[in-house]
Amino acid sequence: MADRDSHLQDVLKAPEGPHIAALFDFDGTIIAGYSATAMLWEKIKRREMTAEELVETANVMAQYSMGSMGFSGLMMAASKFMKGVTEDSYFEFGEELYQKHIARKVYPESRDLIEAHMAKGHTVAIVSSATIYQIEPTARDLNIEHVLCSQYEVENGEFTGNIIRPLCFGEGKVLAAEKLAKEYKLDLKKSYFYSDSYDDIELLERVGKPRPLNPNSKLTEVAKERGWPLQKFDSRGQGKPVDYLRTIYATGSLVTSFVAGLPIWALTGSQREATNFSTGLFGDIATALTGVELDVSGEENLWVNRPCIFVFNHQSKADVMIMAKLVRKDVGGIAKKEVKDTPVIGKVMEMAGTIFVDRADGRNAIKAMEPLIDAIKVDGKSICIAPEGTRTLSPKIGPFKKGAFHLAMQAGVPMVPIVIHNAGDVAPKNEFVMRPATVKVDILPPVDTSKWKKTTLDQHVAEVRGMFLKALGQSDDDAAMAEVAEVAARLPRKASVKQTTPVKAKARKPAATIAPKKAPTAKKATPRKKPAVAKTATTTKASRRPATAKKTARKSVTQKVSAAKPTAKRPAAKKAVTRKAPPKKTAVSKK
Repeated sequence: MADRDSHLQDVLKAPEGPHIAALFDFDGTIIAGYSATAMLWEKIKRREMTAEELVETANVMAQYSMGSMGFSGLMMAASKFMKGVTEDSYFEFGEELYQKHIARKVYPESRDLIEAHMAKGHTVAIVSSATIYQIEPTARDLNIEHVLCSQYEVENGEFTGNIIRPLCFGEGKVLAAEKLAKEYKLDLKKSYFYSDSYDDIELLERVGKPRPLNPNSKLTEVAKERGWPLQKFDSRGQGKPVDYLRTIYATGSLVTSFVAGLPIWALTGSQREATNFSTGLFGDIATALTGVELDVSGEENLWVNRPCIFVFNHQSKADVMIMAKLVRKDVGGIAKKEVKDTPVIGKVMEMAGTIFVDRADGRNAIKAMEPLIDAIKVDGKSICIAPEGTRTLSPKIGPFKKGAFHLAMQAGVPMVPIVIHNAGDVAPKNEFVMRPATVKVDILPPVDTSKWKKTTLDQHVAEVRGMFLKALGQSDDDAAMAEVAEVAARLPRKASVKQTTPVKAKARKPAATIAPKKAPTAKKATPRKKPAVAKTATTTKASRRPATAKKTARKSVTQKVSAAKPTAKRPAAKKAVTRKAPPKKTAVSKK
């Protein structure tokens, strides 16, 4: 934690202004591991690769790792596999890959660094040898508007089997960064570049503030020789054996805590006292085992007006133990119906007063919560509900369901918002292992619901959600982006990445860039707001409609991340989506 804080302090002490760039490599720097590896394994899992293709891919990667093939050769080999496949299908695949694999690999420390640079008004960009299909969903989540990356040639909406040169690798990254600097009047001598690989030595030497991040052995050696500051993050990637043990014991402590309360039930005859004892014990034991510490503000608001409805934003499975440690007693909860089928744990939660609902059936879910009204009015119990309904992929607030608000209104009790800032540091969505972290929590003052009416319920939902947004330092655009991702995941994909009309490429031009507007003006280190997306950086524009029939490459193709507007243009697919032509081959790129 100290290492992470010291690095942030270095950024926060830096001068302000959009003339300073903060350039980030992607694989190994923003995310743990390699997105290409996740892409390959997902294709194998789907059985979209033949045995012959697997052998050929393994051979190409082996040649590259042994140095007998350069990065250009690797990309050329990958592009041949993709000939005839629709580009749309790869954008869809990239969204699925983000949902299933990449989102949980984003380093929280890197997220903090990016936000710190944005708070300083710096121009933030991703400069990677990976492709836009691997990077774009993450860039959108992090509000990064500039992405410079390698490209495959596309004609009539399909890959031609060729690459566009120069690739964004080695000296190509320098060319891309210099073009961005010229476009936005950036001073590279005052700028940062974060990378994990010695392959990026040219750009590290080009900027004034090289920042090796999670560096490989060769880059570590060079950095030490030159006195470059180093950082290594361990909050993502392969967990340590002790982290797995912590997670297993912490999860199991729910059962052992319940068992510990049985003697109280037997001796006093009070199931409620036994449950209260077990709830607090579980919160204390589970957080201690996982090394989770809580930095709580407004703790007095937990007790001033009970019973009540506690609403919290849901980022992680760690939220359960966090809430247990906070509320401690006289509380019931709501969980998805799938949890009820979990051996032992489901039964324990049911005996503790948890109501299980079908999240896909909103009307019946509200009806299923009716017994909780008696629990509140008769038994004096408070209820814990996550109005988002499910865990989010990032710290951004998702859309709120109305169940908690109906319950508060019908029971006539106040609503207490519990804002959890960074439970994803412990365990992001879809991640099993939990890691030690300090989680910041704000307990907001109770919200009076006595004058709420059904006709004004949407307004009250928006007001409470606005409290979460304010506490988390998120803008309405950030929230809209999260809502779009949730809704769009269930819809067919429509294109939103806009590219320039293909023209013949000149030698040694930079690779692709998502380059909407110029960087925001300098501002104080306050919670950032999502900058508006502006026009693309080139004079000619074209939507992602089929290009001309003539086989041509694209010159400095400008790609633009979709704006954070309520009408989604590129939805994030949670499951396989219908494609024009399912990918038959795999794209492999190192970074």
